[in-house]
Amino acid sequence: MTVVDSESRFHVLAVDDSLIDRKLIEMLLKNSSYQVTTVDSGSKALEVLGLTDESDDSSSPSSSCPDHQEIDVNLIITDYCMPGMTGYDLLKRVKGSSSLKDIPVVIMSSENVPSRINRCLEDGAEEFFLKPVKLADMKKLKSHLLKSKQQHVAPQPQPQPDQQPEKPPRNPEDEEAAAEAIPDGIVSDCSCCSTSCSNKRKAATMEEQEGLSSPERTKPRLSSTTSSSLAVET
Repeated sequence: MTVVDSESRFHVLAVDDSLIDRKLIEMLLKNSSYQVTTVDSGSKALEVLGLTDESDDSSSPSSSCPDHQEIDVNLIITDYCMPGMTGYDLLKRVKGSSSLKDIPVVIMSSENVPSRINRCLEDGAEEFFLKPVKLADMKKLKSHLLKSKQQHVAPQPQPQPDQQPEKPPRNPEDEEAAAEAIPDGIVSDCSCCSTSCSNKRKAATMEEQEGLSSPERTKPRLSSTTSSSLAVET
């Protein structure tokens, strides 16, 4: 088992029985800034993940390998055709584990068999790459890693806005009691305003009536005949 140290936040477990293919995938993942752990069989991959080849209990790490080291894995990329345990068998074991089922699994193969590809994708594989694997294939891994990380991040509680205190309902009995408590002779601003306006209108009406009844307006006018007769007498 080879571990390539890196300060990347994503850790990929690469599984392939071919040394050449294993070195190639390790180089591509390292160039993509991933931390990489490589193993040459499905059974060793289960040991790294903390599973045993004989039991589905994910809480019982294997002790058959002295170099066993349980690590935190964010993604698994495995070859399909391997002796003993195939990549499809490894996929089924991972997806059948309650603690590891959310880890994305990618299958690789040098054989383009549609039925094999469809079976892997239907049973939980995120991608199926044809060998030789390219650097462009590594770029497809990031979306699955980010999706897996978001599923493990608990949603942050949203702050609740300050609630305004509810106003108590108006009680008609209290309003009547408050109106009775006002002393006589004290009126509200609205009543004072209406009284003042009414007084002004009355004063204007009285002034008009006084103007019409003044001596100058009621003095009779002398006709022209009366004026001439008065002049003859003098």
